[in-house]
Amino acid sequence: MTGVPIQQMADRVAGLMEQRLRVRGQGLGEKLRRGGRLLPRRVRAAAEVLQTGAVMAQNPKLWAQVDQPAVAHAYDICVRHLNGVDGFDRRKDAVLGIAASVAFSVLAAAALLFAVLRWRGFI
Repeated sequence: MTGVPIQQMADRVAGLMEQRLRVRGQGLGEKLRRGGRLLPRRVRAAAEVLQTGAVMAQNPKLWAQVDQPAVAHAYDICVRHLNGVDGFDRRKDAVLGIAASVAFSVLAAAALLFAVLRWRGFI
């Protein structure tokens, strides 16, 4: 494995992050800074290993220090996770979470109003 495939792996993961998570930026490093919180801790750590390997692979002297099996394993983890992410489900879950929060707030306010009216003797 040379430096070019490692960079191609990093570009593929960056492309998947942009496509699936809607994270903008130039390269994997910037996309991790902007949208790393959207990834689980294990996947984020794997993406950082891949990013480090891609940076080291650009320098011929550092390329020899790259742990290529670890980079390949990190790539597999990232691709497996990002291929399973569905943008529609993420948006649906966000909308349902907001709707549930609003419904709970309305229910709590109604219960509080009922308790105050009951306490004052109006009901």
